Amino acid sequence: MARKKIALLNIDKGLAPFEGDLRLRMQSFERKKKQLLKAAPTLSDFANGYMYYGLHKTKNEWIYREWAPAASEAALVGDFNNWDEHYGMMENLGNGNFEIRLPLDSLKHGQNIRVKFVSHGRVIDRIPAYMNRVVQSWTDGSFCGQVWDPDTKFKWTDSRFFKKKKPENPLIYECHIGMANEEENIGTYNEFCEKVLPRIKANGYNCIQIMAVMEHPYYASFGYQVANFFAPSSRFGTPEELKNLINTAHKSGISVLLDIIHSHAAINSVEGLSEFDGTNYQYFHEGERGYHSAWGTRLFNYDKNEVLHFLLSNIKYWIEEFHFDGFRFDGVTSMLYHDHGLGGVFDRYEKYFSMNTDTESVTYLQLANELIHEVNPMAITIAEDMSGMPGMCIPVKDGGIGFDYRLSMGVPDHFIKMLTKQRDEDWNMDALWYELTTRRPMEKNIGYCESHDQALVGDKTIIFHLADAEMYTCMNKDNDSPIIERAMDYHKVFRLLTSSLAGEGYLNFMGNEFGHPEWIDFPREGNGDSGKYARRQWSLVDSPDLKYQYLNKFDNKMINLLTKYPVLSGVSELLMIHNDNKIIAFRRGGLVFLFNLHTWITHDIPLDSKGSKYKVLLNSASSEFEGKHDMPSRFVNTGTFALPPRSAVVLEEIK
Repeated sequence: MARKKIALLNIDKGLAPFEGDLRLRMQSFERKKKQLLKAAPTLSDFANGYMYYGLHKTKNEWIYREWAPAASEAALVGDFNNWDEHYGMMENLGNGNFEIRLPLDSLKHGQNIRVKFVSHGRVIDRIPAYMNRVVQSWTDGSFCGQVWDPDTKFKWTDSRFFKKKKPENPLIYECHIGMANEEENIGTYNEFCEKVLPRIKANGYNCIQIMAVMEHPYYASFGYQVANFFAPSSRFGTPEELKNLINTAHKSGISVLLDIIHSHAAINSVEGLSEFDGTNYQYFHEGERGYHSAWGTRLFNYDKNEVLHFLLSNIKYWIEEFHFDGFRFDGVTSMLYHDHGLGGVFDRYEKYFSMNTDTESVTYLQLANELIHEVNPMAITIAEDMSGMPGMCIPVKDGGIGFDYRLSMGVPDHFIKMLTKQRDEDWNMDALWYELTTRRPMEKNIGYCESHDQALVGDKTIIFHLADAEMYTCMNKDNDSPIIERAMDYHKVFRLLTSSLAGEGYLNFMGNEFGHPEWIDFPREGNGDSGKYARRQWSLVDSPDLKYQYLNKFDNKMINLLTKYPVLSGVSELLMIHNDNKIIAFRRGGLVFLFNLHTWITHDIPLDSKGSKYKVLLNSASSEFEGKHDMPSRFVNTGTFALPPRSAVVLEEIK
């Protein structure tokens, strides 16, 4: 019988020598999927762990179940029984499963609970693994599960949204609820819904990507050390308030993506999964393989079916219970390789198919993508992978890993290197074009010019690299600082270059659309628990006396242009590139894009079809955006187009 052909080999001819590795990848996926579906007809049916485990209220009673194979005894304790395990002993159902059934009047909304195990002679307290509400005591800092049974259940009103097609070209506004306020406090879901969501809608974005939703004990981790995977962070409000935010976004036509962290977990034991049943191998690998040396976190054992049950159920939970429209998977590179890609250079195909590749993690990612698109065919999945693993965004059936998009992670790094290691006049246009346009064949990317990581304390945003201290003194409208002028010019040019070239979608981190100054630093011991830098200063862009408004207005026009015209669905055609003159010109989506990155010289750029008519759709140097080079909205081509320094123009030919 002839072997099934792998479509990925036809898509990327360079993979031919690695056909055996790709077949191993597909066999591993099919073998594991077959194991999981022995007791369930589909992956969606398999991923129902959250419906069985955890705390549930039925018509007649409360039921709590937990999986803790190393425990000999288990008890549910809390306010309801004065934390006395003798009044909360659970029945051992076998195979590591414990259960307790309680009368309806035993538990009340808002009561705190934990589970207590006896494991290898030790008595240990834990927060239930599937707990959907976890709160922190502001007196001693400890965390507990909380019974969540409000009198009024949330009613979704977003049914019309799900009749729409998913965005073909996601324009993503990445955000963090806690730092979305201007005040030096922790923002809430309600405040975000009221104050920030309208800004996102007004600027034309069709997706939001929310960070730090999954509960994390250490706030300064930016949400990347998750302890409670089924609990939306109580720092920002209630589960119903998160649902209302998503429901409101949907009614505004905005998809909502969850920044999901399944690449690692917090090392905490009481709050998290580490040593949950008294062993260090229940959810994670034993020994050195179970710890991330650089992050100080635990690493999941993706070959263990019970772990897959937990993680896949977690994915389905966020889709079904909270109506999330997809996920950005954090730390994919760390998952793909046994050395987590630390210090590695992926300069040839052999690097992707060596003993260093973690095939168990690849299989998990394939299963996750299959599940997501099974539960919601309109869902969007995005991989954060800096290694460029081939097939990342190719369907699993074709030999890929199944994501819809990967992040163009090299682009932000390239811009920072340009700004910190080179003079303006030494910027290489060929290298920039290569970075913005090179991607795996048939795989879609999300382009972005700066990441939230680059704004963290110790680093700088693009605008801060460009303007530095002048941001504090020269952003008034009546100030003619040449440093600020250069900074604003390049801020606009870099954004248009990236959004129009670097992918089939675009991502902006909250505040960067108007050149938010300074950095991000969450309240922590090292800064006196200050929230000064964990916020967004919206008053800057709202002030009629400051120049931030012009950057925001440009972002609005740019996003709306990408919405109106099929730029991101088109193939980029290079028309001209000139290193000495710092010129890049290309056609995409039926439009002509002209860029002059030279610091001071205006250049004449040749245009096709002498005598043809053009419409100027966007001019970064317009006075509308605090530029100094207005131009007519329509003109007849005389053969060349005079483009001012540090500017970009988008043209539409009038047929």
